[in-house]
Amino acid sequence: MAIHHLESVFFREKVAEALEDQTLRGALQNATGLFRQRRLAATASLSDWEKLRDQARAIKAETLTHLDHYLPEFVAKAESNGIKVHWARDHQEACQVISQLVSEKQARRIVKSKSMTTEEIGLNHVLETDGAEPIETDLGEWIIQLAGETPSHIIVPAIHKTKAQIADLFVDQLSIEPTQDAEELTKAARRILRHHFAQADMGISGVNFAIAETGSILILENEGNARMSTSLPKVHLAVMGLEKILPRLADLEVFLRLLPRSGTGQHLTSYQSILSGPKRNPDQEGPEELHLLILDNGRSAILAEEITRQSLACIRCGACLNACPVYQQIGGHAYGSVYPGPIGAIITPQLAGLSETKNLPYASSLCGACRDVCPVKIDIPEILLHLRAKSVEAHENGKEAKGFRMWAWINRSRFRFVWAHRLARLGGRIFMKNGQPPQWLQRRAPVLGAWAKHRQVPTLAKRSFREIWKKELSRKQP
Repeated sequence: MAIHHLESVFFREKVAEALEDQTLRGALQNATGLFRQRRLAATASLSDWEKLRDQARAIKAETLTHLDHYLPEFVAKAESNGIKVHWARDHQEACQVISQLVSEKQARRIVKSKSMTTEEIGLNHVLETDGAEPIETDLGEWIIQLAGETPSHIIVPAIHKTKAQIADLFVDQLSIEPTQDAEELTKAARRILRHHFAQADMGISGVNFAIAETGSILILENEGNARMSTSLPKVHLAVMGLEKILPRLADLEVFLRLLPRSGTGQHLTSYQSILSGPKRNPDQEGPEELHLLILDNGRSAILAEEITRQSLACIRCGACLNACPVYQQIGGHAYGSVYPGPIGAIITPQLAGLSETKNLPYASSLCGACRDVCPVKIDIPEILLHLRAKSVEAHENGKEAKGFRMWAWINRSRFRFVWAHRLARLGGRIFMKNGQPPQWLQRRAPVLGAWAKHRQVPTLAKRSFREIWKKELSRKQP
Protein backbone atom coordinates (compact mmCIF):
# COMPACT_ATOMS: atom_id res chain seq x y z
CA MET A 1 0.00 0.00 0.00
CA ALA A 2 1.53 3.28 -1.15
CA ILE A 3 -0.93 5.61 0.58
CA HIS A 4 -1.31 5.83 4.34
CA HIS A 5 -4.77 5.33 5.89
CA LEU A 6 -6.38 3.96 2.74
CA GLU A 7 -10.07 3.08 3.13
CA SER A 8 -11.19 2.96 -0.50
CA VAL A 9 -12.31 -0.64 -0.02
CA PHE A 10 -15.28 0.75 1.93
CA PHE A 11 -16.29 3.12 -0.87
CA ARG A 12 -19.83 1.81 -1.32
CA GLU A 13 -20.58 1.99 2.39
CA LYS A 14 -19.14 5.50 2.67
CA VAL A 15 -21.16 6.68 -0.33
CA ALA A 16 -24.40 5.42 1.21
CA GLU A 17 -23.54 7.21 4.46
CA ALA A 18 -22.68 10.46 2.69
CA LEU A 19 -25.88 10.49 0.66
CA GLU A 20 -27.89 10.37 3.88
CA ASP A 21 -26.03 13.39 5.35
CA GLN A 22 -28.03 16.42 4.22
CA THR A 23 -25.78 18.86 6.12
CA LEU A 24 -22.74 17.54 4.30
CA ARG A 25 -24.39 17.75 0.90
CA GLY A 26 -25.60 21.28 1.58
CA ALA A 27 -22.12 22.43 2.59
CA LEU A 28 -20.61 20.81 -0.51
CA GLN A 29 -23.15 22.35 -2.88
CA ASN A 30 -22.60 25.83 -1.47
CA ALA A 31 -18.79 25.67 -1.45
CA THR A 32 -18.25 23.99 -4.83
CA GLY A 33 -20.83 26.27 -6.44
CA LEU A 34 -18.99 29.34 -5.15
CA PHE A 35 -15.63 28.08 -6.42
CA ARG A 36 -17.10 27.33 -9.86
CA GLN A 37 -18.45 30.88 -10.12
CA ARG A 38 -15.13 32.39 -9.04
CA ARG A 39 -13.22 30.24 -11.48
CA LEU A 40 -15.44 31.26 -14.40
CA ALA A 41 -15.01 34.95 -13.54
CA ALA A 42 -11.23 34.60 -13.16
CA THR A 43 -10.70 32.65 -16.37
CA ALA A 44 -12.90 35.05 -18.33
CA SER A 45 -10.40 37.81 -17.53
CA LEU A 46 -7.81 36.12 -19.76
CA SER A 47 -8.20 36.12 -23.53
CA ASP A 48 -5.52 33.42 -23.90
CA TRP A 49 -6.86 30.93 -21.34
CA GLU A 50 -6.97 27.97 -23.74
CA LYS A 51 -3.51 28.83 -25.06
CA LEU A 52 -2.19 28.78 -21.49
CA ARG A 53 -3.74 25.34 -20.92
CA ASP A 54 -2.06 24.04 -24.08
CA GLN A 55 1.27 25.50 -22.95
CA ALA A 56 0.96 23.93 -19.51
CA ARG A 57 0.13 20.52 -20.95
CA ALA A 58 3.11 20.74 -23.32
CA ILE A 59 5.50 21.77 -20.52
CA LYS A 60 4.32 18.95 -18.27
CA ALA A 61 4.46 16.42 -21.09
CA GLU A 62 8.03 17.44 -21.93
CA THR A 63 9.10 17.26 -18.28
CA LEU A 64 7.54 13.88 -17.54
CA THR A 65 8.88 12.37 -20.77
CA HIS A 66 12.40 13.58 -19.97
CA LEU A 67 12.28 13.39 -16.18
CA ASP A 68 15.49 11.37 -16.25
CA HIS A 69 17.18 14.57 -17.44
CA TYR A 70 15.35 17.29 -15.50
CA LEU A 71 15.30 15.59 -12.10
CA PRO A 72 19.10 15.14 -11.84
CA GLU A 73 19.56 18.69 -13.16
CA PHE A 74 17.29 20.01 -10.40
CA VAL A 75 19.05 18.00 -7.69
CA ALA A 76 22.50 19.13 -8.80
CA LYS A 77 21.44 22.79 -8.76
CA ALA A 78 19.62 22.44 -5.43
CA GLU A 79 22.62 20.84 -3.74
CA SER A 80 24.90 23.54 -5.12
CA ASN A 81 22.54 26.06 -3.47
CA GLY A 82 23.06 24.38 -0.09
CA ILE A 83 19.88 22.29 -0.04
CA LYS A 84 20.34 18.82 1.46
CA VAL A 85 18.44 16.38 -0.77
CA HIS A 86 17.01 13.09 0.51
CA TRP A 87 15.32 10.31 -1.49
CA ALA A 88 12.52 7.90 -0.61
CA ARG A 89 11.22 4.99 -2.67
CA ASP A 90 7.97 4.63 -0.74
CA HIS A 91 5.99 6.11 2.14
CA GLN A 92 7.70 3.93 4.74
CA GLU A 93 11.18 4.98 3.66
CA ALA A 94 10.05 8.62 3.55
CA CYS A 95 8.82 8.47 7.14
CA GLN A 96 12.04 6.76 8.24
CA VAL A 97 14.17 9.50 6.67
CA ILE A 98 12.08 12.24 8.26
CA SER A 99 12.00 10.52 11.66
CA GLN A 100 15.78 10.26 11.62
CA LEU A 101 16.14 13.92 10.70
CA VAL A 102 13.72 14.99 13.44
CA SER A 103 15.67 12.91 15.93
CA GLU A 104 19.03 14.34 14.84
CA LYS A 105 17.76 17.91 15.19
CA GLN A 106 16.02 17.10 18.48
CA ALA A 107 12.87 18.70 17.09
CA ARG A 108 9.82 18.33 19.29
CA ARG A 109 7.40 21.04 18.15
CA ILE A 110 6.99 21.03 14.38
CA VAL A 111 4.89 23.50 12.40
CA LYS A 112 3.55 22.26 9.08
CA SER A 113 2.16 24.16 6.14
CA LYS A 114 -0.35 22.51 3.84
CA SER A 115 1.05 19.45 2.07
CA MET A 116 -0.87 16.69 0.30
CA THR A 117 2.33 14.65 0.04
CA THR A 118 2.82 14.49 3.82
CA GLU A 119 -0.83 13.45 4.09
CA GLU A 120 -0.13 10.74 1.53
CA ILE A 121 2.65 9.21 3.64
CA GLY A 122 0.84 9.65 6.98
CA LEU A 123 3.61 11.80 8.40
CA ASN A 124 1.70 13.30 11.34
CA HIS A 125 0.93 9.87 12.78
CA VAL A 126 4.59 8.85 12.55
CA LEU A 127 5.82 12.08 14.18
CA GLU A 128 3.33 11.73 17.02
CA THR A 129 4.40 8.12 17.55
CA ASP A 130 8.00 9.34 17.83
CA GLY A 131 7.01 11.83 20.54
CA ALA A 132 7.03 14.99 18.40
CA GLU A 133 4.14 17.46 18.15
CA PRO A 134 3.25 18.29 14.53
CA ILE A 135 0.97 21.33 14.24
CA GLU A 136 -0.91 22.04 11.02
CA THR A 137 -0.86 25.79 10.45
CA ASP A 138 -3.10 26.12 7.40
CA LEU A 139 -6.45 27.05 8.96
CA GLY A 140 -8.40 24.37 7.15
CA GLU A 141 -5.82 21.69 7.92
CA TRP A 142 -5.70 22.80 11.57
CA ILE A 143 -9.49 22.50 11.84
CA ILE A 144 -9.27 18.97 10.45
CA GLN A 145 -6.44 18.12 12.84
CA LEU A 146 -8.45 19.37 15.83
CA ALA A 147 -11.41 17.28 14.65
CA GLY A 148 -9.26 14.17 14.24
CA GLU A 149 -10.29 13.84 10.60
CA THR A 150 -8.63 13.70 7.20
CA PRO A 151 -9.01 16.40 4.50
CA SER A 152 -12.00 16.12 2.19
CA HIS A 153 -10.79 18.50 -0.53
CA ILE A 154 -7.41 19.20 -2.12
CA ILE A 155 -7.61 22.98 -1.68
CA VAL A 156 -10.19 23.38 1.09
CA PRO A 157 -9.60 20.55 3.60
CA ALA A 158 -12.60 21.47 5.78
CA ILE A 159 -15.04 22.11 2.93
CA HIS A 160 -17.48 19.60 4.43
CA LYS A 161 -17.85 21.54 7.70
CA THR A 162 -20.30 24.35 8.38
CA LYS A 163 -19.42 27.49 10.34
CA ALA A 164 -21.53 26.24 13.25
CA GLN A 165 -19.64 22.94 13.35
CA ILE A 166 -16.29 24.75 13.35
CA ALA A 167 -17.46 27.10 16.11
CA ASP A 168 -18.51 24.12 18.28
CA LEU A 169 -15.16 22.45 17.58
CA PHE A 170 -13.20 25.54 18.69
CA VAL A 171 -15.24 25.85 21.87
CA ASP A 172 -14.64 22.19 22.66
CA GLN A 173 -10.94 21.98 21.71
CA LEU A 174 -9.66 25.48 22.46
CA SER A 175 -11.90 26.40 25.42
CA ILE A 176 -12.90 29.75 23.92
CA GLU A 177 -16.15 31.58 24.57
CA PRO A 178 -19.02 30.34 22.38
CA THR A 179 -19.27 32.38 19.18
CA GLN A 180 -20.10 31.91 15.52
CA ASP A 181 -18.44 35.13 14.44
CA ALA A 182 -15.92 34.20 11.75
CA GLU A 183 -13.58 37.03 12.66
CA GLU A 184 -13.47 36.03 16.33
CA LEU A 185 -12.83 32.39 15.41
CA THR A 186 -9.99 33.44 13.11
CA LYS A 187 -8.45 35.64 15.81
CA ALA A 188 -8.47 32.71 18.23
CA ALA A 189 -6.73 30.52 15.65
CA ARG A 190 -4.14 33.21 14.85
CA ARG A 191 -3.32 33.74 18.52
CA ILE A 192 -2.70 30.05 19.18
CA LEU A 193 -0.84 29.34 15.94
CA ARG A 194 1.51 32.31 16.39
CA HIS A 195 2.57 30.80 19.70
CA HIS A 196 3.40 27.54 17.88
CA PHE A 197 5.42 29.40 15.23
CA ALA A 198 7.49 31.11 17.91
CA GLN A 199 8.23 27.83 19.72
CA ALA A 200 8.83 25.56 16.70
CA ASP A 201 12.05 23.57 16.30
CA MET A 202 11.36 22.62 12.69
CA GLY A 203 9.10 23.62 9.83
CA ILE A 204 7.75 21.16 7.25
CA SER A 205 6.15 22.18 3.96
CA GLY A 206 5.08 20.80 0.64
CA VAL A 207 6.25 22.02 -2.77
CA ASN A 208 4.05 23.36 -5.55
CA PHE A 209 6.78 23.46 -8.20
CA ALA A 210 10.52 22.73 -8.35
CA ILE A 211 12.64 24.49 -10.99
CA ALA A 212 15.35 22.39 -12.63
CA GLU A 213 17.12 25.42 -14.11
CA THR A 214 17.75 27.10 -10.72
CA GLY A 215 17.35 24.35 -8.12
CA SER A 216 14.59 26.39 -6.46
CA ILE A 217 11.24 25.36 -4.98
CA LEU A 218 8.04 27.41 -5.06
CA ILE A 219 5.34 27.41 -2.37
CA LEU A 220 1.99 29.13 -2.97
CA GLU A 221 -0.40 30.13 -0.18
CA ASN A 222 -2.93 32.71 1.00
CA GLU A 223 -2.53 32.80 4.79
CA GLY A 224 1.18 33.49 5.33
CA ASN A 225 1.54 30.36 7.43
CA ALA A 226 3.81 28.64 4.92
CA ARG A 227 6.16 31.61 4.90
CA MET A 228 6.35 31.52 8.70
CA SER A 229 6.79 27.74 8.76
CA THR A 230 9.70 27.95 6.32
CA SER A 231 11.48 30.99 7.75
CA LEU A 232 11.09 31.08 11.55
CA PRO A 233 12.35 27.59 12.58
CA LYS A 234 16.07 26.87 12.25
CA VAL A 235 15.38 23.79 10.13
CA HIS A 236 13.03 23.59 7.16
CA LEU A 237 12.10 20.30 5.47
CA ALA A 238 10.21 20.37 2.16
CA VAL A 239 8.53 17.18 0.92
CA MET A 240 7.63 16.71 -2.74
CA GLY A 241 6.71 14.06 -5.26
CA LEU A 242 9.21 13.64 -8.09
CA GLU A 243 6.63 14.92 -10.60
CA LYS A 244 6.75 18.51 -9.30
CA ILE A 245 9.65 19.47 -11.59
CA LEU A 246 9.40 22.27 -14.17
CA PRO A 247 12.31 22.79 -16.59
CA ARG A 248 12.71 26.57 -16.50
CA LEU A 249 12.01 29.50 -14.22
CA ALA A 250 10.13 31.16 -17.09
CA ASP A 251 7.64 28.24 -17.05
CA LEU A 252 6.28 29.54 -13.76
CA GLU A 253 4.55 32.37 -15.60
CA VAL A 254 2.18 29.88 -17.21
CA PHE A 255 1.38 27.96 -14.05
CA LEU A 256 1.05 31.02 -11.82
CA ARG A 257 -1.72 32.23 -14.12
CA LEU A 258 -3.45 28.84 -14.25
CA LEU A 259 -3.28 27.45 -10.71
CA PRO A 260 -4.84 30.26 -8.63
CA ARG A 261 -7.65 30.83 -11.13
CA SER A 262 -8.45 27.13 -11.32
CA GLY A 263 -8.16 26.49 -7.59
CA THR A 264 -9.73 29.41 -5.74
CA GLY A 265 -10.75 31.79 -8.51
CA GLN A 266 -7.97 34.24 -7.63
CA HIS A 267 -5.82 36.03 -10.18
CA LEU A 268 -2.83 35.28 -7.93
CA THR A 269 -2.34 33.79 -4.48
CA SER A 270 -1.45 36.18 -1.67
CA TYR A 271 2.05 34.76 -1.18
CA GLN A 272 4.52 33.16 -3.58
CA SER A 273 7.77 32.01 -1.94
CA ILE A 274 10.68 30.91 -4.11
CA LEU A 275 13.28 29.21 -1.92
CA SER A 276 16.75 28.57 -3.29
CA GLY A 277 18.58 27.39 -0.19
CA PRO A 278 19.21 28.23 3.48
CA LYS A 279 20.19 31.70 4.56
CA ARG A 280 23.80 32.65 3.86
CA ASN A 281 24.42 34.85 6.91
CA PRO A 282 22.73 35.51 10.30
CA ASP A 283 21.14 38.77 9.12
CA GLN A 284 19.13 37.10 6.36
CA GLU A 285 15.62 35.68 6.69
CA GLY A 286 15.18 31.95 6.48
CA PRO A 287 16.27 28.67 8.04
CA GLU A 288 19.83 27.71 8.84
CA GLU A 289 19.23 24.34 7.13
CA LEU A 290 16.97 23.50 4.19
CA HIS A 291 16.28 19.82 3.53
CA LEU A 292 14.29 18.43 0.60
CA LEU A 293 12.78 14.95 0.46
CA ILE A 294 11.95 13.67 -3.05
CA LEU A 295 9.34 10.91 -2.99
CA ASP A 296 8.60 8.21 -5.55
CA ASN A 297 5.93 6.06 -3.84
CA GLY A 298 4.64 4.53 -7.07
CA ARG A 299 5.11 7.53 -9.34
CA SER A 300 7.86 5.99 -11.47
CA ALA A 301 5.50 3.11 -12.33
CA ILE A 302 2.88 5.61 -13.53
CA LEU A 303 5.51 7.12 -15.83
CA ALA A 304 5.89 3.81 -17.66
CA GLU A 305 2.64 4.11 -19.65
CA GLU A 306 1.84 7.09 -21.85
CA ILE A 307 -1.85 7.01 -21.01
CA THR A 308 -1.28 7.03 -17.24
CA ARG A 309 1.72 9.39 -17.34
CA GLN A 310 -0.56 12.39 -17.76
CA SER A 311 -1.91 11.74 -14.23
CA LEU A 312 1.36 13.13 -12.89
CA ALA A 313 0.77 16.45 -14.66
CA CYS A 314 -1.77 17.34 -11.94
CA ILE A 315 -0.97 20.63 -10.20
CA ARG A 316 -3.41 20.00 -7.31
CA CYS A 317 -5.79 22.86 -8.07
CA GLY A 318 -8.96 20.96 -7.10
CA ALA A 319 -10.98 22.29 -10.06
CA CYS A 320 -12.05 18.78 -11.08
CA LEU A 321 -13.56 18.21 -7.62
CA ASN A 322 -15.64 21.38 -7.82
CA ALA A 323 -16.94 20.42 -11.29
CA CYS A 324 -17.66 16.75 -10.53
CA PRO A 325 -21.34 15.87 -9.93
CA VAL A 326 -20.29 12.78 -7.98
CA TYR A 327 -17.98 14.64 -5.60
CA GLN A 328 -20.66 17.31 -5.05
CA GLN A 329 -22.98 14.64 -3.67
CA ILE A 330 -20.64 12.45 -1.60
CA GLY A 331 -17.69 14.68 -0.63
CA GLY A 332 -14.08 13.66 -0.19
CA HIS A 333 -14.15 11.21 2.70
CA ALA A 334 -16.17 8.68 0.71
CA TYR A 335 -13.16 8.08 -1.54
CA GLY A 336 -11.20 6.76 1.44
CA SER A 337 -7.96 8.41 0.33
CA VAL A 338 -6.06 11.66 0.75
CA TYR A 339 -6.78 12.29 -2.95
CA PRO A 340 -10.56 12.58 -3.49
CA GLY A 341 -12.68 13.45 -6.49
CA PRO A 342 -11.88 12.68 -10.14
CA ILE A 343 -8.12 13.08 -9.73
CA GLY A 344 -8.25 10.77 -6.72
CA ALA A 345 -10.21 8.22 -8.73
CA ILE A 346 -7.23 7.91 -11.11
CA ILE A 347 -4.26 8.69 -8.83
CA THR A 348 -5.15 6.48 -5.85
CA PRO A 349 -5.59 3.21 -7.82
CA GLN A 350 -2.25 3.79 -9.52
CA LEU A 351 -0.39 4.55 -6.30
CA ALA A 352 -2.09 1.99 -4.07
CA GLY A 353 -3.03 -0.72 -6.57
CA LEU A 354 -6.40 -1.71 -8.04
CA SER A 355 -6.92 -4.62 -5.64
CA GLU A 356 -7.82 -2.24 -2.80
CA THR A 357 -9.26 0.58 -4.90
CA LYS A 358 -11.18 -1.19 -7.67
CA ASN A 359 -14.35 0.83 -6.95
CA LEU A 360 -12.74 4.25 -7.46
CA PRO A 361 -12.47 4.20 -11.29
CA TYR A 362 -16.25 3.70 -11.30
CA ALA A 363 -16.86 6.77 -9.10
CA SER A 364 -17.63 8.84 -12.17
CA SER A 365 -20.43 9.44 -14.62
CA LEU A 366 -17.82 10.04 -17.38
CA CYS A 367 -19.52 13.36 -18.13
CA GLY A 368 -16.15 14.94 -18.92
CA ALA A 369 -16.58 18.03 -16.73
CA CYS A 370 -13.28 17.26 -15.00
CA ARG A 371 -11.43 17.18 -18.31
CA ASP A 372 -13.01 20.46 -19.39
CA VAL A 373 -11.86 22.38 -16.31
CA CYS A 374 -8.42 20.79 -15.83
CA PRO A 375 -5.81 23.55 -16.36
CA VAL A 376 -3.30 21.05 -17.78
CA LYS A 377 -5.88 19.15 -19.86
CA ILE A 378 -5.54 15.76 -18.17
CA ASP A 379 -7.98 13.42 -19.93
CA ILE A 380 -9.41 11.97 -16.72
CA PRO A 381 -12.28 10.04 -18.38
CA GLU A 382 -9.77 8.31 -20.69
CA ILE A 383 -7.68 7.19 -17.70
CA LEU A 384 -10.80 6.08 -15.81
CA LEU A 385 -11.78 3.82 -18.71
CA HIS A 386 -8.21 2.51 -18.90
CA LEU A 387 -8.27 1.64 -15.19
CA ARG A 388 -11.70 0.04 -15.49
CA ALA A 389 -10.38 -2.20 -18.25
CA LYS A 390 -7.38 -3.18 -16.10
CA SER A 391 -9.69 -3.90 -13.18
CA VAL A 392 -11.81 -6.21 -15.33
CA GLU A 393 -8.69 -8.00 -16.57
CA ALA A 394 -7.46 -8.44 -13.01
CA HIS A 395 -10.78 -9.92 -11.91
CA GLU A 396 -11.55 -12.02 -14.99
CA ASN A 397 -12.77 -14.88 -12.80
CA GLY A 398 -15.16 -12.70 -10.81
CA LYS A 399 -18.95 -12.96 -10.92
CA GLU A 400 -19.31 -10.09 -13.38
CA ALA A 401 -16.80 -11.61 -15.79
CA LYS A 402 -18.47 -15.03 -15.53
CA GLY A 403 -21.82 -13.41 -16.22
CA PHE A 404 -20.53 -11.76 -19.39
CA ARG A 405 -18.94 -15.02 -20.55
CA MET A 406 -22.28 -16.74 -20.08
CA TRP A 407 -24.03 -13.93 -21.98
CA ALA A 408 -21.52 -14.30 -24.84
CA TRP A 409 -21.96 -18.09 -24.93
CA ILE A 410 -25.75 -17.73 -25.19
CA ASN A 411 -25.56 -15.13 -27.95
CA ARG A 412 -23.22 -17.18 -30.13
CA SER A 413 -26.01 -19.65 -30.87
CA ARG A 414 -29.49 -18.86 -32.24
CA PHE A 415 -30.86 -21.94 -30.52
CA ARG A 416 -29.42 -20.96 -27.11
CA PHE A 417 -30.53 -17.35 -27.59
CA VAL A 418 -34.16 -18.31 -28.31
CA TRP A 419 -34.43 -20.76 -25.42
CA ALA A 420 -32.71 -18.41 -22.97
CA HIS A 421 -35.35 -15.75 -23.72
CA ARG A 422 -38.17 -18.24 -23.38
CA LEU A 423 -36.86 -19.33 -19.99
CA ALA A 424 -36.42 -15.69 -18.96
CA ARG A 425 -40.03 -14.89 -19.91
CA LEU A 426 -41.24 -17.92 -18.00
CA GLY A 427 -39.20 -17.00 -14.95
CA GLY A 428 -40.53 -13.45 -15.08
CA ARG A 429 -44.15 -14.65 -15.07
CA ILE A 430 -43.51 -17.04 -12.17
CA PHE A 431 -41.27 -14.95 -9.90
CA MET A 432 -41.70 -11.28 -10.72
CA LYS A 433 -44.37 -9.30 -8.87
CA ASN A 434 -44.90 -5.61 -9.66
CA GLY A 435 -41.49 -5.36 -11.25
CA GLN A 436 -39.68 -6.74 -8.18
CA PRO A 437 -37.78 -10.05 -8.05
CA PRO A 438 -38.03 -12.17 -4.88
CA GLN A 439 -35.60 -11.46 -2.05
CA TRP A 440 -33.80 -14.78 -2.39
CA LEU A 441 -33.02 -13.99 -6.04
CA GLN A 442 -31.80 -10.50 -5.16
CA ARG A 443 -29.44 -11.99 -2.59
CA ARG A 444 -28.05 -14.46 -5.12
CA ALA A 445 -27.76 -11.81 -7.83
CA PRO A 446 -26.52 -8.58 -6.13
CA VAL A 447 -26.57 -6.64 -9.41
CA LEU A 448 -30.25 -7.42 -9.84
CA GLY A 449 -30.88 -6.49 -6.21
CA ALA A 450 -29.11 -3.16 -6.58
CA TRP A 451 -31.14 -2.36 -9.70
CA ALA A 452 -34.44 -3.31 -8.07
CA LYS A 453 -33.74 -1.23 -4.96
CA HIS A 454 -34.60 2.06 -6.67
CA ARG A 455 -36.53 1.02 -9.80
CA GLN A 456 -38.69 -1.65 -11.31
CA VAL A 457 -37.01 -4.45 -13.21
CA PRO A 458 -38.31 -4.39 -16.82
CA THR A 459 -40.26 -7.50 -17.80
CA LEU A 460 -39.88 -9.26 -21.12
CA ALA A 461 -42.74 -9.15 -23.63
CA LYS A 462 -44.92 -12.22 -23.93
CA ARG A 463 -43.69 -12.75 -27.48
CA SER A 464 -40.35 -11.81 -29.00
CA PHE A 465 -40.12 -9.58 -32.06
CA ARG A 466 -38.95 -12.57 -34.09
CA GLU A 467 -42.06 -14.56 -33.09
CA ILE A 468 -44.40 -11.67 -33.89
CA TRP A 469 -42.72 -11.10 -37.26
CA LYS A 470 -42.87 -14.78 -38.18
CA LYS A 471 -46.55 -15.03 -37.25
CA GLU A 472 -47.50 -11.92 -39.21
CA LEU A 473 -45.63 -13.17 -42.26
CA SER A 474 -47.41 -16.53 -42.12
CA ARG A 475 -50.77 -14.73 -42.15
CA LYS A 476 -49.93 -12.80 -45.31
CA GLN A 477 -48.72 -15.79 -47.25
CA PRO A 478 -51.38 -17.48 -49.45
